[in-house]
Amino acid sequence: MKNHTPDLIALDFFTVPTATFRVLFVLVVLRHDRRRLVHLNVTEHPTADWTGRQLMEACGLEEAPRHLIRDRDQVYGDRFSRQAKTLDIRETVIAPRSPWQNAYAERHLKRILSEYVHYYNTTRTHLSLAKDAPEPRRVQPPSQGRVVETPRVGGLHHEYLRRAA
Repeated sequence: MKNHTPDLIALDFFTVPTATFRVLFVLVVLRHDRRRLVHLNVTEHPTADWTGRQLMEACGLEEAPRHLIRDRDQVYGDRFSRQAKTLDIRETVIAPRSPWQNAYAERHLKRILSEYVHYYNTTRTHLSLAKDAPEPRRVQPPSQGRVVETPRVGGLHHEYLRRAA
């Protein structure tokens, strides 16, 4: 596996129920070498055509990987497989009922979403909450030390806290 990680991507779908009881389908594409999310898109109605276009958007502009791992979902279909062949990508389909065979995409995404939920609830300010977070934060007087920047959600956001020297 280590020999192939620079040339390997994984694709997976997950669903998100909305406040209006619709279901959105989210496709993530993950490069295995650095566990980097290279593409993400959302649709209400995934089709093989839509999924094939997502593969092109994920891999068409940079050097395409040689291999991809995906599950047996019918949404991939012939159009998707043709798109993969056009990009010279070899598909590997995991065994039936074996999500652990594509676990990097699922684990990585779950970790990122969990970090975001924690950031959202404990750090992110909301105007409707008087610039506080959903879980109220204590005021930190200057006597608690200097202000230190702490990256959150992989450095996408930051939290500023006082820390004693």
